[in-house]
Amino acid sequence: MTEQGVWRFTDDRGRLTTVERRPARVLAYIQAGATLWDYGIRPEGIFGSGHDGATPDLAKTGTLPLDTVDYRGAGGALDVDTLLRGDPDLVVAVSYGHGQVYGLDPDTAKHLEEQVPVVVIDVGQARTLDRVAARFEELALSLGGALDPGAEEGLAAATARLREVAGAGAGKPRVVALSPAGPDQVHIARPQMWPELRVLAELGVGLVAPEEGPGVNWSTGGWDGAAALRPGIVLTDIRANAVPLDGIAHPEWSAARAGARVVPWNPEPLCGPQARERFLLMVADAVEAAREA
Repeated sequence: MTEQGVWRFTDDRGRLTTVERRPARVLAYIQAGATLWDYGIRPEGIFGSGHDGATPDLAKTGTLPLDTVDYRGAGGALDVDTLLRGDPDLVVAVSYGHGQVYGLDPDTAKHLEEQVPVVVIDVGQARTLDRVAARFEELALSLGGALDPGAEEGLAAATARLREVAGAGAGKPRVVALSPAGPDQVHIARPQMWPELRVLAELGVGLVAPEEGPGVNWSTGGWDGAAALRPGIVLTDIRANAVPLDGIAHPEWSAARAGARVVPWNPEPLCGPQARERFLLMVADAVEAAREA
């Protein structure tokens, strides 16, 4: 919020940031930057996590204008000097709980915050997607962003369409969310641990969970285990650190996948209304096609 030129924002660590004027040069974690762009906030720079490389992961950048947004790098390539090279007056980071800044070494995050204000949005499994989205919206509006009534209406329409399609007729297509790790290994998502997957379940999508066992967010095993889930729809991780699904030639999986609809899935979802609308419509299209097959 702003008051008489002073900008204030309390982040999800409970820390209040107060500066004399509204920040205009925002450096953001790639997920946060792409989400803020849905509200018209163009970050001056973005940075990735240890899963990212020397170039931005296009699965995470949404519609960000990468020709005008400086990508600082990721992982070990990030230090305070690199992060500050664009003279940001605010850093927007994310956390998966306990307030720890995701994607940065703790010492780097500490020294960064000594030089520039840092606000952190919690995107962890304890949050609903609606709550995460609301916090990004609150931040974006405080930074001078704007709501797009058409985008909000589009999200509402996409939500209604998926609910209708998922609830139509008898039986539900079996939906498996996964991240290919290689020719012999796959990470299968535990749907209850992912805010965006919980939204799909609430709308009636027939998400299939792997068996209980090791792994909080994922169940890791062979492709025969994924095949045994008999997916009618596959939500596949399209981040750069995941292996392309088309490259998996495991015989049991290939047989099980035959005829299944594939939907691209980013496990670090963009939380703006436009991005959420696009994802819901892709899932609705796949559910509808699977029912008609």
